[in-house]
Amino acid sequence: MASIACNPSVPAPGDAAELRERARGALLGLAVGDALGAPAENMKPSEIRARWGRVTGFVTDNPSGTDDTEYAIFSGLLLARHGSALTPAHVETAWHEWIADRAEGPFRGAGFSERGTLENLRRGLAAPISAQHRHAWSDGLAMRAAPFGVFAAGRPAEAARLVAIDGSVSHDGEGIYGGQAVAAGVAAAMAGAPTIAVVASALAVVPDDSWTARSLRRAVAVAHRGERAVRSAVVIGGYPWTDLAPEAVALAFGAYAAADGDFVQAVLTAVNMGRDADTTAAVAGSLAGATQGESAIPTEWAAAIGPARGSCLPSMAGHHVLDVAELLTPGEGGKWGPGGRAPSELPVRGEAPVPHSFALLTDAETEARP
Repeated sequence: MASIACNPSVPAPGDAAELRERARGALLGLAVGDALGAPAENMKPSEIRARWGRVTGFVTDNPSGTDDTEYAIFSGLLLARHGSALTPAHVETAWHEWIADRAEGPFRGAGFSERGTLENLRRGLAAPISAQHRHAWSDGLAMRAAPFGVFAAGRPAEAARLVAIDGSVSHDGEGIYGGQAVAAGVAAAMAGAPTIAVVASALAVVPDDSWTARSLRRAVAVAHRGERAVRSAVVIGGYPWTDLAPEAVALAFGAYAAADGDFVQAVLTAVNMGRDADTTAAVAGSLAGATQGESAIPTEWAAAIGPARGSCLPSMAGHHVLDVAELLTPGEGGKWGPGGRAPSELPVRGEAPVPHSFALLTDAETEARP
């Protein structure tokens, strides 16, 4: 790749049909990457090779998304309800109503940052104090950041602003920066920006001297040398936890840059690097999916993605990422305008329409919450 521009030039978004194609690519790409990477999570490349050789597709008979997909749906529905008017109070209310105040449930695969946030919210702490726990630097915001880029297509700074509001309940510092980099990158890709401008857009919204920015620059600088070089450039040897945002985000952008935006190569590169493979592949998939659109995702991979199973967030069971993509892109009359589809009409695939839910709370209901 050429050198990264300091002031990225992001083109204006395309027409509604193009935005819809890219939006569906971004969120379906996230879910596909998540499902492809899940079996390799927390593994080393040598362990991946020993078990499967090189991963070139699904390695399980019944692939599905993990907490990455379900939290992305959660944030996407919340964003569809509030749009650019989103506030920390809206986010906190949604966490209470649809996660923290419910029965524990399985919450299978939930990360330490999410569990720390739930514990704080259940103790009565509010944002930003609720984000003060041991894992505020995790990639838990980055994994759910793509919907903000979809919504703010062509406006990386707005995507970064909104995702920071979402993250204020659960993350701080580098955890916020990781989410902002992903949201801004997806926003640029949604407008058809070339790979180098996508990376530059991500770097432009985080502090230049942050751990996230330094890791991202290192990963992209060696991307032309392949996944081994990218991994060596950013992975902290001997560190046991793989979900730190500066590392995961850099690996994902490195995979995306190494593939020059090609969906299949970006996702498989991320998976075969191991570490937090479901998240890195989900992020790489959202970036490449926004770049190339839904048509770039292999049919057999796309067909494997069904509605969320609710294995981590029971309240998200039945929602499909493609339905969220539709809500976040303009229809006739614009998002939620005359002739557009309101969030209350979001279907659960194979079931009756979704009843009144957290995505539909009125401002009065939100403000009335104690």
